[in-house]
Amino acid sequence: MRAINATGLRLVKAFEGAEDGDPTTVNLDPYLDPVGVWTIGWGHAIADPATGRFLRGPAAESRARELYPGGITFMQAEQLLIADLLDTAVNVSEAVRIPLDSDQFSALVSFDFNTGALRKSTLLKKLNAGDLAGAAAEFGRWTKGRVDGRLVTLPGLVRRRRAERRLFEGGGFEEATA
Repeated sequence: MRAINATGLRLVKAFEGAEDGDPTTVNLDPYLDPVGVWTIGWGHAIADPATGRFLRGPAAESRARELYPGGITFMQAEQLLIADLLDTAVNVSEAVRIPLDSDQFSALVSFDFNTGALRKSTLLKKLNAGDLAGAAAEFGRWTKGRVDGRLVTLPGLVRRRRAERRLFEGGGFEEATA
């Protein structure tokens, strides 16, 4: 089974759970992500075990903190991220029908981990049709999030999609994170 490579892992960590963009730091306490989902570590969305649904909005804060009293350790954050990315890598492997290099695959894992939308995207349709340039151009269409009921462009998503596209196209992504 394929997994995200070290470069892709750095990319994910640069955008998930660390407001400073430093992939060596992580938020060890539950926090609301930009679209209102309770999250911990590097982008681990917190689901209520009783319902299986992600916790959303300020009203769910007490439940998020109840599920993670005292937060988590750095090692637990690493374990959650690796498990989440392995699940995402399986999804990407099942959806993509053409050969990919390690950076292309990793960029798609980052994209799908963040959006959960690879399977329904035009990006995937173009990719599976062999249109790599067209697929790369599609990253930039996924820069909006629902905030307070409105779909708005989020600067962090603009930077992330630019970084994912650069990685997909075989370039370094680090300069795209700023």
